[in-house]
Amino acid sequence: MIPFPDISPNVFSVTLFGREFALRWYALAYMAGLLYGWWIILRAIRTPRLWAGEPPLTAEQVERFFTWAVVGVILGGRLGYVIFYEPAAFLAEPWRIPYVWEGGMSFHGGFAGVVLAGIWFCRREKIPMLSMGDLLAVAAPVGLGLGRLSNFVNAELWGRTTDLPWGVVFPGAAAQTCAQLTGACARHPSQLYQAALEGLLLLAVLTWLAFRRGWFKRPGALMGLFLVGYGVARFLVEFVRQPDAQFVSPGNPVGLALHVGGYGLTMGQLLSLPMIVAGLWFVLRARET
Repeated sequence: MIPFPDISPNVFSVTLFGREFALRWYALAYMAGLLYGWWIILRAIRTPRLWAGEPPLTAEQVERFFTWAVVGVILGGRLGYVIFYEPAAFLAEPWRIPYVWEGGMSFHGGFAGVVLAGIWFCRREKIPMLSMGDLLAVAAPVGLGLGRLSNFVNAELWGRTTDLPWGVVFPGAAAQTCAQLTGACARHPSQLYQAALEGLLLLAVLTWLAFRRGWFKRPGALMGLFLVGYGVARFLVEFVRQPDAQFVSPGNPVGLALHVGGYGLTMGQLLSLPMIVAGLWFVLRARET
């Protein structure tokens, strides 16, 4: 087993007027992911050979869209967590819904928020939706990968217990749930698995197809492949990822959100299936056009 590295969740912190203010790695990951997305989209639309005709939007439209994308990520991510993972807790204390600094963001909710912002923006600005989806697909993996690395630094969203040699002994709540075991408890570093699959692998494949294989000329194909890639990666990692505590009970120790007999799905798997189906449809549709 590998001891958890001594990494602070804060990039730096300062104390002003008796109160501590900190920049956390998680917030920095969001900012870096958005800046990378902005940069790669600008690069794509400024490269005429990538498109069958004119690029689908201008640099000024990219700037305006990212304002709405930030709002979509934050609102969608938070509301998705509230709806999908802890609805009862937040119904009891609804004033805590805006407390994003306490943690609790859902990728699927943030994704839905960006989709809604994108649909609204494309209709308003008369931008082809499928081409916009392709651009966002190429932009997304860096933010996903950095976000998962930040989850690891924060010692959150860890995996199930394991005896594999790369199992990590996480501190805090992860260690407390192993209190009944003798000695330390090693867990899958599922955050790193997701960073590798959702970040590095998707980034390499989508960037190569977009800039080397001309997939921007097949509207919807890159977006569809992103949906399939993320959905499959998340579905597989859920087998070794520790389920959310609210889904775990003596009768449901593996934390299934939907189960019939001896079979079932975690909430992450349940939310990933529609992404996989939709992604396959977009890829097949792009091949036929």
